[in-house]
Amino acid sequence: MEFGSVVQFLENKTILITGATGFLAKILLEKILRVQPNVKKIYLLLRAADTKSASQRLQNEILGKDLFILLKEKWGADLNSFISKKIVLVPGDISYDDDLGVKDSDLREEIWSQLDVAVNLAATTNFYERYDVALGINTMGAKHVLCFAKKCVKLKVLVHVSTAYVAGEREGLILETACGMGDALNGVSGLDIDEEKRLVDRKLNELRAEGATSEAIKEAMKDMGIERAKVYGWPNTYVFTKAMGEMLVGDLKENLSVAIIRPSIVTSTLKEPFPGWVEGIRTIDSLAIGYAKGRLTFFLGDVTGIIDVIPADMVVNAIAVAMVAHANRPFDDAIYHVGSSVRNPLTYSNLQDFGFHYFSENPWTGKDGKPVKVGKIKVLSSMANFHRYMAIRYLLLLKGLEVANTAFCHYFEDTYRDLNRKIKFVMKLAELYRPYLFFRGVFDDMNTEKLRMAAEENNIETDMFSFDPKGIVWEDYFTKIHIPGVVKYEFK
Repeated sequence: MEFGSVVQFLENKTILITGATGFLAKILLEKILRVQPNVKKIYLLLRAADTKSASQRLQNEILGKDLFILLKEKWGADLNSFISKKIVLVPGDISYDDDLGVKDSDLREEIWSQLDVAVNLAATTNFYERYDVALGINTMGAKHVLCFAKKCVKLKVLVHVSTAYVAGEREGLILETACGMGDALNGVSGLDIDEEKRLVDRKLNELRAEGATSEAIKEAMKDMGIERAKVYGWPNTYVFTKAMGEMLVGDLKENLSVAIIRPSIVTSTLKEPFPGWVEGIRTIDSLAIGYAKGRLTFFLGDVTGIIDVIPADMVVNAIAVAMVAHANRPFDDAIYHVGSSVRNPLTYSNLQDFGFHYFSENPWTGKDGKPVKVGKIKVLSSMANFHRYMAIRYLLLLKGLEVANTAFCHYFEDTYRDLNRKIKFVMKLAELYRPYLFFRGVFDDMNTEKLRMAAEENNIETDMFSFDPKGIVWEDYFTKIHIPGVVKYEFK
């Protein structure tokens, strides 16, 4: 595979980034503007009613972040002028239609005639998202971006960002293979995306006809997503709808050059624009902070299990290199796992050790102003152990409270309801995250390694666009970069 410099490729190019306010999209935007200020134009598609509200989102949710500090230092007072020349805001919504909800017809025509590269980063990553919302963004949105890209006469490549976890709960070595149209993970036949859309519309109409409240509709849609995912072998709405999105992209791409990037769990930046920038709380981060505060009384999962994480800047570097490698190559079958589980495996046990070391030396300050002392926590290595623990510790208490509540004329009604609600919530969370806490797979990255090797052979800027996880020293990364970053940016 032969291709040239990423920096040279970006020069004078016009690029569309969807999901512009998302974590990875912001890092990609910053990287392009920093390494190639002579990029011609970057169209940022973001959900907004009009250009004014889009501008507010640009300032508040993108440029106002610390992430852009190097650009601010470089351009100083000229930053706004530079941004106004390079960035074009596109109010829209990929779930809307093949025009991406872009109402300005002149702007649409401009993009169709000028665009060189499209990067689809728009997604809802909530495992328990409303089915109608996830289907609209992750599945139909992927189709709409592809159809929009086909109208762009100069387009060289579409990069579609998915997730490695479209593999569901597969075990062993998980290959970089396509999600075949209608192929269920559990072998059940009949997966039809158009029918899924019809089922959602029918359910919504039924609920509205019954006079259901907006809250009831929301809960019904969330439950429906999990139910439909499990029918075909996926553990949650997020990965199910992302898999269907991939199916549509693969099925409808025809002679368009497309690269699919599948990151694993994306964590804070390793190096660029500086170490430790993070946004949005991951499950492992919530566990770490819960532990630091002394609230995490046990860990549910296989501590010997491998957890696949990858720093965000490495994902963005892989996107950039894939973009150049697959420009004007419509017949490539390009799917890339961007993760660490094969080349540099990390276990939950490692994470526990890193958390213990970091918070022993940098204790959390409690509400009483005193440092919170951390120690080793109880490990529940199976769901059976978890259910037993919950029964002994909480369900017996709940049963006793129920008896007391009845005996004392519902005097403890509020306390009983509150505890019952919390227990149900914990049980639901445990079930939702179970597939990942007991995950038995590793993500093969043979295609990604070939891409890395090709970049080296072609003398591409390997330092500037590095995405090799082998060089990461996990203890240093977590104790000196990631955990401090999470504490700084997400738990101020």
